[in-house]
Amino acid sequence: MQRRAGNGTCLPGRVPAAAKIGVSHAHQVVVTASTPPASIPMTYRDAGVDIDAGNAVVERIKPLVQRSVRPEVMGGLGGFGALFDLSGKYREPVLVSGTDGVGTKLKLAQQLGRHDTIGIDLVGMCVNDVLVQGAEPLFFLDYFATGKLDVDTTVAVVGGIARGCELAGCALIGGETAEMPDMYAPGEYDLAGFTVGAVEKSELLDGTQVRAGDVLVGIASSGPHSNGYSLIRRIYDRAGRPADLEVGGVHLADALMAPTTLYVKPVLELLRGEHGAALHAMAHITGGGLTENIIRVVPEGLGLAVDASAWPQPPVFDWLQREGAVADAEMWRTFNCGIGFVLIVAQDAVAAIEAELDRLGLARWRIGEVGRQAGADRVRIG
Repeated sequence: MQRRAGNGTCLPGRVPAAAKIGVSHAHQVVVTASTPPASIPMTYRDAGVDIDAGNAVVERIKPLVQRSVRPEVMGGLGGFGALFDLSGKYREPVLVSGTDGVGTKLKLAQQLGRHDTIGIDLVGMCVNDVLVQGAEPLFFLDYFATGKLDVDTTVAVVGGIARGCELAGCALIGGETAEMPDMYAPGEYDLAGFTVGAVEKSELLDGTQVRAGDVLVGIASSGPHSNGYSLIRRIYDRAGRPADLEVGGVHLADALMAPTTLYVKPVLELLRGEHGAALHAMAHITGGGLTENIIRVVPEGLGLAVDASAWPQPPVFDWLQREGAVADAEMWRTFNCGIGFVLIVAQDAVAAIEAELDRLGLARWRIGEVGRQAGADRVRIG
């Protein structure tokens, strides 16, 4: 595993480098601080980079990272690259990779001082994407950048990433923690993630099996996940930031910060089960909402009819729509509106798939069907 911090100390899964604070979570530092006269000796700390803080982060996240380790992870802490052994697991492996961030949900997390679950969002946005093609996420790497390293905040964020990896069954195999003076305002940080998954070539889902008559089975989201937060924050600010307002029995801040649902383990169980062949395609509902994501896995010549009355829209979306006076069409193309993942299922297997989803504890609804394309509009929601 490799992880490093700006000074070059590595954890499994985080790598060190010049001007980086060492953690197997590697973090790079760019120095732009003002300099004292040439007669005064300078240190990296004078330039705004605290190597000791980076080392402290590494030591504190080691046990968190360790809980996500898989048997295929090779090597110990401190390598320049992270190693993962695929031999013996797949006959014809196809690697599926994904990368993402969490958008401006970071701004809300920093505003509210809630740093312990944003890492779960980061993992979810990546692993749920590769899952769409039937891939099992194998390992994950993250990038955490800030102007001034705060050990507690960094550990909370990386701890959330490690927890997300644990829930998704993938190893947090590497990362970078970059302390970059003058790049970020005090208290700000940025996040990015990257995952690699694998699937047998013969089991790859690419949408080619989708047929007219297939049924759309929507699986519940936990809330907005990590999409639409530029609009969410505008609405939240205009409403006076009512963090403690009760929405559906929870505080608004809790509803907006609910971490992204990780669909990996139950959906992989479905795929590997008796009725896995009936899953013709899947979609992760992210940016672009219900309007733009499901159609991405549907072949040309086919369209979608989505029944918006088929599931109860969670109260947080009702509040956003009402407070922001957001039109229905804008809601559908911006948010998941309560549906975080969609299965496109052969019509004769829908009841069996629904029974499996019930057994797995996933709330689900039949939300529409695939049909022949009628006109230029391939997606109809109403």
